[in-house]
Amino acid sequence: MRYDLLKVLIVDDNQHMRVLLGEILRALGVRHIYEAGDGAQGLQMMRNEPVDIVMTDLSMKPLDGIDFVRLLRNSPDSPGHMCPVIMITGHSTHQRVQEARNAGVNEFLAKPLTARGVIERLNQVIDHPRAFVRTTDYFGPDRRRRADPRFKGPRRRHADAAQQNAAAEDS
Repeated sequence: MRYDLLKVLIVDDNQHMRVLLGEILRALGVRHIYEAGDGAQGLQMMRNEPVDIVMTDLSMKPLDGIDFVRLLRNSPDSPGHMCPVIMITGHSTHQRVQEARNAGVNEFLAKPLTARGVIERLNQVIDHPRAFVRTTDYFGPDRRRRADPRFKGPRRRHADAAQQNAAAEDS
């Protein structure tokens, strides 16, 4: 992995966390690290500097990580609709994690941060990117992690499976 070629944006309202994450990235060899104190600054930074990966905290003020990702994915003037986003979270509720996932987050990284965790998430978004999906109410990486090779439906939905089963019973 050529970490030295990556351009990473860290979006976090806690300066200590930005410093810690920046030091981990530098230790991995990342040379281009940009920082923003909240989601609004992050979007502006992305307009000024093209970035490859965003690492953002879930809980920030005034614009939190979920709202930041929603704007990044869906705003007409977004500077990076398909930029991979790694959401950093401490002790968030299952509901907030689901919200982040439904906003279009690629990966999650739990606090406390470790170099191993950072490496694993970076490698996941680089080596195993998920296709992006657009529906009427979602745009972002495919939320399904595994493909079932036995499934023959067009969209891999429960409704597709039910139609398949009904068709098989009618035959």
